[in-house]
Amino acid sequence: MMPFRKEIAFRLAALTGLTEAEIETCLEIPPEAALGDYAFPCFILAKRLKKSPQAIAAELAGSIEPCEYFERTANAGPYLNFYLRRAYLFAKLLPQILREGPAYGRSMEGEGRTVLVDYSAPNIAKPFSVGHLRSTVIGSALCRLYRACGYKTVGINHLGDWGTQFGKLITAYRRWGEEGRLAGEPVQYLYHLYVRFHQEAVKEPQLEDEARSWFRRLETGDPEARELWGRFRDLSLADFQRLYRYLGISFDSYMGESDYNDRLTGTIELARTRGLLMESEGALVADLEPYGLPACLLRKKDGAALYITRDLAAAIYRHETFAFDRMLYVVGAEQTLHFQQLFKLLELMGFDWAQSCLHVPFGLIHFQDGRMSTREGKVIFLEEVLQKAVELAREIIEEKNPGLREKDRVAQAVGLGAVIFGDLINDRIKDVEFDWDKVLDFAGETAPYIQYSHARICSILRRAAEKNKGGSSAAGPAGEGAPLPGDAAQDWDLTCRQHICDTNRAAQGQALTLLGEPEEEALVITMSRFSEEISRAVRDNRPSCLARYLLELARSFNKFYHNCPVLTAAEKLREERLMLVAGVRIVLENGLAMLGIEAPQEM
Repeated sequence: MMPFRKEIAFRLAALTGLTEAEIETCLEIPPEAALGDYAFPCFILAKRLKKSPQAIAAELAGSIEPCEYFERTANAGPYLNFYLRRAYLFAKLLPQILREGPAYGRSMEGEGRTVLVDYSAPNIAKPFSVGHLRSTVIGSALCRLYRACGYKTVGINHLGDWGTQFGKLITAYRRWGEEGRLAGEPVQYLYHLYVRFHQEAVKEPQLEDEARSWFRRLETGDPEARELWGRFRDLSLADFQRLYRYLGISFDSYMGESDYNDRLTGTIELARTRGLLMESEGALVADLEPYGLPACLLRKKDGAALYITRDLAAAIYRHETFAFDRMLYVVGAEQTLHFQQLFKLLELMGFDWAQSCLHVPFGLIHFQDGRMSTREGKVIFLEEVLQKAVELAREIIEEKNPGLREKDRVAQAVGLGAVIFGDLINDRIKDVEFDWDKVLDFAGETAPYIQYSHARICSILRRAAEKNKGGSSAAGPAGEGAPLPGDAAQDWDLTCRQHICDTNRAAQGQALTLLGEPEEEALVITMSRFSEEISRAVRDNRPSCLARYLLELARSFNKFYHNCPVLTAAEKLREERLMLVAGVRIVLENGLAMLGIEAPQEM
C-alpha cells in the first residue's frame, strides 16, 4: 500500500492533536485535480482551536514541509490540500504493481483476526429468487475483500431449513406429490407444491391444521416426517450449490436453522438464569423495553422456538467454534429490529463479543413488476435473470465482434459480471431498480465497460508483444486497440516486470522518465488509491467503494488511451506507456476479481 494517507496522518497528528486514525478517516479526494490529490477538511478543528476552518487550513499549509511523497501543500478555503510527487509514483508505484501482479492491492492489515460473514441464506424447497441476489453478491464480495486485507474469513450460508413451512410441504407432497417430478426438478416442483398448498388452503382451511400437525411430528422426530424433510433439504442444497458454482461463489459452512435444534434448550436456560425471561400465557418473553426495544418472544406457549432463538444459539456456537473478532450479518434492512434485539440479548446474556456482531443491511431490489411473493407464486427466479443476462451478452458479442473466440465463455463472464456489478455499484443501503439496458451498457457505469477497457489493454499488450517478437505491425489494419488472438498479455506482464526491474537497477530507481502528460499523471494517481479503496470498502462494509473506484480507473484509462498514443509513440515513450497500461490491466483484473467478476482478455 502506498504510504500517502499514513504520511499525512502522521504529520497532521503532531500539529492538530487528533489521532492518526481520526485524520485518516477524514481525508477526502478532491473533486478536481487542481485542488490536489488529498484534502483534509479543517472544520473538525474549528471548535477545538477556536478559529475559522479557513484560518486553520492556512496555518497548517505553512507548517508542513515537502517530503519524498508530497511536492507541496496548499490551502483552499477550509481545506488543506496535498499534492503528490508524480515522479515518485512513476518510479515506485508502477514497479510495485508490475512486480506483485495478482498480489497487488492485498495487505496484511487484518492478519491474525477472524471475520465471519453470514450471507445468502436461501430457504430450502424454494427456488433462488432475484431477492437473494443482493445478500449473495454483497456477502461474497465482502468475503473476498476481507481476505484481500489478510483476515481469516469464514463464509456461512445459514440455510432456512426449519419451520412451519415444512409442515405445509409435507402435507402438500403427501396429497399431490409425484416422485418423478420431485426427482427431475426438485426445487421448482417443491415450490409448485408450496404455492398449491396456499391456493388449496383458501378452499380447505383444515389444511393449515394438518400442516401444523406434520411440523409437530417433524419436531418430535417422526421417521416419515424426518425422511421427507431430509430429502427436500438435500435436493434443494444440491440445486443451490449448482447455482453458486455458476456464480463462482463458495461457502465454508452450510449449517442451517435445523443444526441448532439441540442447543435451543440450553440457550433459553442461559437467558433464564440471567433473569431475562418472563412467562406470558405459557410463552417465554424477554423484556427489552428498558433498552428502547420491544419485547422479544423466545419460546411460544406450545414450546416451539423462534427464529431469534435459533440465531442466539447459532451466534454462541460460532464464537465457541471460530473465536471470531467480527461477525457480519448481510441481511436486508427490513430485519434491522431483529438484529438490534439479537445483539442486545447476547450482551445481556453476558457475552462481551456481542459488540463485535454487526448487521450489514441493504435495500430491496425492484423490477418493474414490483415486489415478490413466494406464497402467491409471484417471484422472479435468479437463474432466469442470469441466463437472460448471458443470452443478451451473447447477442451483443455477435453484433459487435462475431469473430471472437470462445463466445460462450466470454458471454457468461460479461452477463454474470453485469448482474453482479449492477448490484454492487449501488450503495448497499439504497433500493436497486434493475434495468437491463443499464446493466449491459458497454459505455455506462457497468461491468461490461470495465471489462471492455481491460480487454482493450490486453489487445494493446498482445500487439506490442507480437511486434517485439518480429510479428506484424503493431498498429495493424484494425488500429492499436483491436483484438488479437493469443494469451500474450500475461507474458507481456512478465516482460514488463523484468524490464522495469532492470531499468531501476540501471537508473538507480529513476524509471519512466518520459511520462508526464496530464492523462498519464491522472492515471497513475488513480492507480495509487487501489489499496486505500479496498481498505475503505472493508472499513465501511461497502463493496460499492471498490466498484466505483474501478469505474473511475477505467474512465481515466480511456481518456489516456484517446489522448496518448501507445503503440505509435516513439520507442522509449512507447515502452513506458506500455508499462503504464500493463499496470492498469493488473489493477482492473485484481479489482474485478475481488468483486467476483471475471476480466476477459478479449471481448
